[in-house]
Amino acid sequence: MSKKVYCLAQFRAKQGRHDELFQILQNLESDVLREDGCLQYIVTQQIKSDFATDESDFPIVFNEIWADIDAFEAHCQRSPVQAFFEQQCVAETGAAEQWHVSIYSDEPNGYEAPKLPMSSEV
Repeated sequence: MSKKVYCLAQFRAKQGRHDELFQILQNLESDVLREDGCLQYIVTQQIKSDFATDESDFPIVFNEIWADIDAFEAHCQRSPVQAFFEQQCVAETGAAEQWHVSIYSDEPNGYEAPKLPMSSEV
């Protein structure tokens, strides 16, 4: 088990603005990937497949992995991230019509991580 957190940030663009929103989100990637604790930060968009036929209400999804909850929460407080949500999600002129951000853990409820022995200095 790990302390990692997994985030799915899902977006639906306003009519005719899908490509614009996808590009704006792609532009965030390189900066965020440099953050402490960011293990993965990839924006994706739904594609067609005969083996995955459901159409999502949220066809743009960020797949994120963070080292721990503190790293994720620090990311959320950064000004570029807050500016994105203010400009693209909250503002009437923004490209996002609706969004959902959810985080997940791979640890079962009640999991108690083993305590590692303290290393001694030599």
